[in-house]
Amino acid sequence: MNFKKGIKFLKLTAVFTLLIFWFSGCVSQKPKEKLILLTTTSTYDSGLLDYLLPDFEKKFKIKVQVISVGTGQALEMGKNGDGDVLLVHSPKDEEKFMKEKHGIKRRWVMYNDFIIVGPKNDPAGIRGDGAKNAFKKISEKQTLFISRGDDSGTHKKELSIWKDISRNDAWYIEAGKGMGDTLMIASEKKGYTLADRGTFVSLKSKLDLEILVEGDKILLNPYGVIAVNPDKNPKINYSAAAKFIDWIMSKEGQTLIANFKKSGEQLFKPLYGKSIRD
Repeated sequence: MNFKKGIKFLKLTAVFTLLIFWFSGCVSQKPKEKLILLTTTSTYDSGLLDYLLPDFEKKFKIKVQVISVGTGQALEMGKNGDGDVLLVHSPKDEEKFMKEKHGIKRRWVMYNDFIIVGPKNDPAGIRGDGAKNAFKKISEKQTLFISRGDDSGTHKKELSIWKDISRNDAWYIEAGKGMGDTLMIASEKKGYTLADRGTFVSLKSKLDLEILVEGDKILLNPYGVIAVNPDKNPKINYSAAAKFIDWIMSKEGQTLIANFKKSGEQLFKPLYGKSIRD
C-alpha cells in the first residue's frame, strides 16, 4: 500500500509540476506593460483600432487600453495625465496642447475627410454643393440637422462651417453622442449630419443615409498622434507611448493603415512620416 501511495504521490507531483510550468508560460506571454490610448470615437467606431492594435501588442508585449471620447475630452484627459498617448483630429486644439507643454513627439499619422450625409430625397437640396452653401440651405429650409454636440474634432469642424449661419432648436439637435450613435440618430430621424468618412463607410449598411456633399477642401480631416508629456505627470508611460508613435509612423504601421478597408473602400490614408513640431 505504501508503495502504491508513493507512486500515486509522484504522479500527482508530476502533474502539478507540469501545470505550474504551463501556467508560468501563459503568464510570461502576457504583456508586461500597459499603454492608455486616448482617442476619438471615429477611430474606434470605424474598426481601425481593432485592426491595428493586435500587431502592436504582439510585437512589443504592451497591452493597449483604449479610451474612446471626443477629441476635446481626450485632450483634457491628456492634460490631467489620464492617458499616455493621444490619437485625435483637431489641429488647432492639438497645437494649443503642444504650446502649453502638455504633449511631445507630435506627428501627423493619417487623414481622411468629412462628408455631409442626409436622406436620399435630400429635402434641403444640398447634393453636390460646397459645405458652407449646404449648411446655408439647411438653415434657410430649416431641415433637421443632427450635431454630435460633444466637443469632438468633428463637432468643432461642424461649428466652424456654421460660423455666421443662423440655426435654432426647432431643427438643430445636439445629440451629445459619438459619431456612430449620431449617424444612427440622423438615419432614424431622416436628418442631415457631418460625419467622418471612415465611420460612415463602416456603418452605411445600417443607415438610410447618402453622401450628399464631399470633396470640399475645408472638409479635410487629418489625425495627429501625441505623447503626453511625462514632466507634467510622473505616472505617464512615456516609453510605451514613444514606441507606439514610432511604430504607427513606421512603414509597418503606415502600411497597415493603408490596407484597412471596409466594403472595398480605403478609410484612412497614411502620411508616411511627415512630422509636425516636436
